[in-house]
Amino acid sequence: MLPAQVQNPVQVAPNDAALMRLALAQADLAQAQGEVPVGAIVVKNGQVLGVGFNQNLHRHDPGAHAEIVALRRAARRMGNHRLDGCELFVTLEPCAMCCGAMLHARLQRVVFGAPDPKTGAAGSVLNLFEFEQLNHQTQVQGGVLAAECAQGLQNFFRARRNQQRTDKKMLHPLRDDALRTPDAAFDGLTAYPWAAHYLSHLPALGGLRMHYLDQGSQSAAMPAGQGQTTYLCLHGNPSWSYIYRKMIPVFLASGARVVAPDLPGFGKSDKPKKDSVHRFTWHRQVLLELVEKLELENIVLVVQDWGGLLGLTLPMAAPQRYKALVVMNTTLATGEAPLSPGFIAWRDMCAKNPQFDIARLFGRGNPQMSPAECAAYMAPFPDAGYRAGTRAFPALVPEFADSEGAEVSRQAASFWRDDWRGQTLMAIGEQDPVLGLPVMTALKNTIRNCPEPMVLPLAGHFVQEHGEPVAHAAVLMMSKATAA
Repeated sequence: MLPAQVQNPVQVAPNDAALMRLALAQADLAQAQGEVPVGAIVVKNGQVLGVGFNQNLHRHDPGAHAEIVALRRAARRMGNHRLDGCELFVTLEPCAMCCGAMLHARLQRVVFGAPDPKTGAAGSVLNLFEFEQLNHQTQVQGGVLAAECAQGLQNFFRARRNQQRTDKKMLHPLRDDALRTPDAAFDGLTAYPWAAHYLSHLPALGGLRMHYLDQGSQSAAMPAGQGQTTYLCLHGNPSWSYIYRKMIPVFLASGARVVAPDLPGFGKSDKPKKDSVHRFTWHRQVLLELVEKLELENIVLVVQDWGGLLGLTLPMAAPQRYKALVVMNTTLATGEAPLSPGFIAWRDMCAKNPQFDIARLFGRGNPQMSPAECAAYMAPFPDAGYRAGTRAFPALVPEFADSEGAEVSRQAASFWRDDWRGQTLMAIGEQDPVLGLPVMTALKNTIRNCPEPMVLPLAGHFVQEHGEPVAHAAVLMMSKATAA
């Protein structure tokens, strides 16, 4: 119900302005009760016959808009449901319901303040008063004290948003040893419309707030043996769940559920201040607990970069939960083979330049991305203090047999080679100098019954930026598996 910005104030007759201020006084009464601040009055020959303000919440009545309340009071006072010769003043452009009531009441004139671009039925979305087929014509004038009327509404919704943010913080208080990226940093993100979900009560989190997307969940019971597919999408470093924005719509269109968490230290999740907090075992445990807490079943595991380094170690802990794998430019770091020269070069660069420009990194490897899309990858990190995760992760990749994470990665390799029974789709960004074709070919040989990979000639390391065809291929794979 946010009003549109007022561009050109209209010329207002003194009497109209005075009457609209009476309606604004009614709007103030609505705000005092926590209602959306809209007020209305009905007048005839300068005499006020009825007043009203929004009372939907207080009365539990979807019809208790300010205009309806004022019309009812005026009708009772006149002893007639027809309000011939009457005028109605309202601070916000009326909706279709209220316009219909006004026409039925045979009002002579309707005057409103701020336009409503989403539900306004007196000219913004449609104009119910201009239909000549109707047996009564009501005059309409908008824009009377529009700026004042709009300001009250804008202030109300701004305060409500701030309160909602405060309430969220109270549910997930910020630890002293962590930072939380302000919500405003994520305003206006390109193609990322999904609501945020948070949890902080996983044992491994220790009170840190973790963000995740959870879209498409079906509450209704599925037919026996046909549980809803869940795509669990795990990002890497230095990205976050934003990287899956081109794949998520495809998954959702197939009727699936999509869960995409932000690892601690990334995206909208809390950022520990110390680099040393980030450890392979800790991040893996967080993901294991997340899968259990959300009771994820029929999982299609979608991984890339660190999403694979960590994610590929998850299914062996609960193989009954997983039915398929979509794997893009990643590896299992078992410590049994040297890390690729490309990765060593990446790790050295990060050590020498720990505050590297993430937006520039994405833009250089993905020329098809817009500046706004590239900038979205820097949004979680307002300054260097937020970047413990991006600093720590390159050195966490297990390099030797006794490195943290190497043993569990070897166990995972055995699982994928000997015990995996699900479907697999491998997609490779051919331009990736870090985890490209040579690394992915070795991984393919580790995964039981892995078919020939889908090679994307124009994609680099961040395959998801070319991910729409990969998502379609995954959906097709699952469709064929279900039909078989």
